[in-house]
Amino acid sequence: MFRVLTVAREYGSGGGLIARRVAETLGWDLLDKALVERIARIAQVAPELAQRCDEQVDSWLHRASRRGLWNGAFEGVALPGTAVFDAETMAALGRDLINEAHSRGNAVIVGRGAQCVLQDRKDVLHVFVYAPCRERVARIRERQKAGTDIAHLIRVTDQCRADYIRTYFGCNWNDPHLYHMLISSELGEETVADMIVQLIGREDAPRA
Repeated sequence: MFRVLTVAREYGSGGGLIARRVAETLGWDLLDKALVERIARIAQVAPELAQRCDEQVDSWLHRASRRGLWNGAFEGVALPGTAVFDAETMAALGRDLINEAHSRGNAVIVGRGAQCVLQDRKDVLHVFVYAPCRERVARIRERQKAGTDIAHLIRVTDQCRADYIRTYFGCNWNDPHLYHMLISSELGEETVADMIVQLIGREDAPRA
């Protein structure tokens, strides 16, 4: 059976909520915000800084200059002894924790390139959650202040996630071949979560 689930998601699709439902149903660990918080502890940086670097790409100028800037003086916070904390560092630490989670098993990992890091693992189920634009807008409107350009926010956030996957993992976020299932949350978050749980529990599912 599958031991790990990765959930990639369009912004506002409800993919994170679906991942949480699956984790709660199976009693598995959920690595979403918890992954960001753990990276912050490992790197000894403020959680707010880790959150700002989460699924982001450093500026071209920062990346061009990064190799010679290990003292933390350029857009980053120094890690003990060696490197600055930036989006690239965040992605590298995330990769390590994703592999660690796979070694333990029983984990649901949301975003952060997990579908790329664990692509060749036969005991991992990869899911991409999408939704109609109207539903995404409605979800996001509930948690954004009045006057926010939600359509623009959706485009920017999805583009950031795609850029992050391409830059640090060499994959195309929208490539259907990265996933076993592409599913619309329009079916209902609970329904989608139940479908994923059933697939994970199939006796004929691939094994490591």
